[in-house]
Amino acid sequence: MKLRIRGNSVRLRLSRSEVEAFERDGRVEDSARFGPGAKLTYALERTSGGAVSARLEGVGVVVSIPAEMAATWCGSEQVGIEAEHPCGDGESLKILVEKDFTCLKTRSGEDESDAFPNPHDHC
Repeated sequence: MKLRIRGNSVRLRLSRSEVEAFERDGRVEDSARFGPGAKLTYALERTSGGAVSARLEGVGVVVSIPAEMAATWCGSEQVGIEAEHPCGDGESLKILVEKDFTCLKTRSGEDESDAFPNPHDHC
């Protein structure tokens, strides 16, 4: 799973196997290690209701998606889920969860063996 944080936005990109695990288990997570005992964890979880949201949990970020929306996304060709989470003072956090597609141009060192086929690649 890939995490991108830019300004007031959070984006998660999931590979095929991660989407399958999320559909099966209701949660997937990954982490970036910064040294002994220091890591940033990021996760996607399915919830029984409510809206798409994000929260800080310990030393990490958890994005939550309602079960019905998650089932539709996992079981279809829908690319992503986009939402805004109010964070007070009139501001909101933009949330985007996407299926990770292969790049149109090959990049050195990039393992795309588990990525979704790019719909724009007509080769």
